[in-house]
Amino acid sequence: MTEGLSATTAGDRWEALARTGLTSEPDEALDRFAAMVRTVLDVPVALVTVVEADRQCFPGASGLGEPWDTDRQTPLSHSFCQRVVATAEPLVVTDAREDARVRDNPAVGDLGVVAYAGMPLTDGHGHALGSLCAIDHAPRQWTDGELRLLADLAAACSDSLRLRISTAVAESGRREAEQARQRLRTAFNRSQVLLNASEALTDTGTIADVVTAVGKLVTGALDPVDLGIVLFDAEAVDGQGADLHTVPPMPTDLAEAWAALARHAVRPAADAARSGRPFVLADPAAIADALPAVEGMDDVGWHAIAGAPLRSPDGPVGVLTVAWKQPHEIEPDELAVISTLAGYVAQAVRRATHLEQRTTAAAVLQQALLTAVPAIDGLDVEARYVPAHTGDLVGGDWYDVLPFPDGRVALVVGDVCGHNVDAAATMSELRSLLRGYLVDRVESPSRTLTRLDAACFALGETTITSAILAVLEPDASGRYTVTWSSAGHPPPTVLAPGAAPALMPGSDLILGAVRGATRRDHVRVLSPGSTLILHTDGLVERRAAGLDEGFADLHATLGRHPDLRVGDLADLIIGRVPVTDRDDDIAFLIVRTRPG
Repeated sequence: MTEGLSATTAGDRWEALARTGLTSEPDEALDRFAAMVRTVLDVPVALVTVVEADRQCFPGASGLGEPWDTDRQTPLSHSFCQRVVATAEPLVVTDAREDARVRDNPAVGDLGVVAYAGMPLTDGHGHALGSLCAIDHAPRQWTDGELRLLADLAAACSDSLRLRISTAVAESGRREAEQARQRLRTAFNRSQVLLNASEALTDTGTIADVVTAVGKLVTGALDPVDLGIVLFDAEAVDGQGADLHTVPPMPTDLAEAWAALARHAVRPAADAARSGRPFVLADPAAIADALPAVEGMDDVGWHAIAGAPLRSPDGPVGVLTVAWKQPHEIEPDELAVISTLAGYVAQAVRRATHLEQRTTAAAVLQQALLTAVPAIDGLDVEARYVPAHTGDLVGGDWYDVLPFPDGRVALVVGDVCGHNVDAAATMSELRSLLRGYLVDRVESPSRTLTRLDAACFALGETTITSAILAVLEPDASGRYTVTWSSAGHPPPTVLAPGAAPALMPGSDLILGAVRGATRRDHVRVLSPGSTLILHTDGLVERRAAGLDEGFADLHATLGRHPDLRVGDLADLIIGRVPVTDRDDDIAFLIVRTRPG
C-alpha cells in the first residue's frame, strides 16, 4: 500500500497509524461513527477501516455479517478502502459488478459489496490512514447530499484519529499525561457534539428549530455563554441587513447591533462569510478592537468570541458565533469543531429555508385553487379556508361556488384526508373533476357524486374523501329550493328567520369507500332571509370536546347574531376556533337568501 509514496511519506503514515492504536479490535467510539453513517445514510453496512501493510481492519463497524464482524479484518485482496488510502481521495461506486476498478475484487461476492462510498480518514499531515465508508448490497446512485454528509462525518472521524495520535505523543512525557487525558475527554465530548448534531439537525424544519437544537448541542461541550446564528438575506454581505438568532435571547438593542455587523465590510461576521474562514477574537481587547461601533458590548462582558461561516453552494448563508464570559483559550481543534458544526447548521438552515419556501408555495397554490366567490343576484355568499396549524399548512379541504345561466347555484364543500401537499394535490384533481361534471349536464347532486365516486375508482384514486354537493334553485316568490347529497360529510346548518339554527341531516358513504354506493338526494325550501352553512368537520371538532359540543357552539353563535352580515359572521365563526385546536383544515361556505 506504499506504492506511489516516497519512503519518507510511507514511514510517516505507518508511524501515525501505529499511534492511533487501532487494530482489528472493536473500538466503541468508532463503532458509533459507523452506526451514525448507517442510520443517517440508510445503508445496511458502514465501516471505519484502517489499512495496514497486508490487511485492512475494521475498528468501527455496523451491520457487518459473520465471520467478518468477529474477525474485524480482511486481506487486502478484499479491500476497496486501499484505493481510498492510496489516493487520499473519495471512492464512489454505484455498482461494483460493472465497475472496472473493483469488479474483480472478491469482496463483491464474499461480503456483498455492490454500492460503495468511502471517504479518506487522514492524520494532521494529510496521510490517509483508512476510510469511513457506506456499503449497500444493491446498486445505488449516491446523492450529493449523502456524499457531503459522509465527508463531514469523515472529517469528524479524522479529528478523532488525530486526537488519538496527539494523545499518544503527549503521553510520552509524564508531565503532559494529565493534559493529554483531559484533551482526549474534551475532544470526545466535542466529537459527540458533531455526531449528535448530524442527527438532531436532521429533524429540524424551521430556523427556530435549528437554533434550539444547536443551543442544546453546544452548551454541554463548548460551554459558551451565548450562541448566535447571523443569517444573511440575499444581499447582506454587500451591505444589507441580517437576522440574528441567539441562545439565550439577547436584549433587543444588542441583538440589532450584533446583527448589524453583517452590514460592515470590515466586521468579522461579514469577513468570515466572504472568505469562508473562521474567526477568533481571543480576549476583550480583540473584541473591542473588532467591534468598536457596537454600543453596549462592554456591558455584555464577553471575554472571547469565535465564529465560523455558514456556507451553501449558492454562497454565504450566515455565521455561527460562540461567545464566552470568562477567559477561554480557543484551541485549534475546538475551532475545527465549531467550523464542522457550522457546516451542519448551514445544511439545516438551507433545508429549513427550502421547507418554508415549499410551504409558502404550496399555500399560494392552494389559495389559487380556491377561487374567489362570485357575485350572485339574490344571494350573499362568503367562503373561508384555514389550514391546520400542523403539517405543511396546506390540506385537502375545499369549497366551490358555481352559478349557472338558468339561475341555479351549485355549492360544494369537500375534505380529502390529510394535511399535506399530497392531500392538496388530490383535492385539486377531485375539485376539477366535480366542476367538469357540474358544467357537463344538469342532474341531481346524488347522481353527480356517484359519477365522481366512480371516477375515483376508475383512476385509482383511493384517498378517502367526504363531500357535500348542494344545488340552490330560485322560484318567483324569492324562495330557494336546496337539493343536496352528502358523502359522509357533516350535515349543513340552516338558520331560518325567527327560528333556531337546525341541522339538515342525511348522509351516505364517503367517496372511495365502496364501489357503487347508493346515494340519495334531500330537499328543503329556504325562505327569504335564511342562512345556510356548509363546512368541513374541522369547524366543529375540538380536542377536548365532541362533535355535539362543536355544533352547539356554532349554533349558539348563529343564534346570537342572526342578522350579522355574512362576511362578518364568517370572520366571527372562524375566530372562535383557537389556533391550537386547529388539528384539521377548515373550509366552509355561508349563503344567505336575500329578503324580498
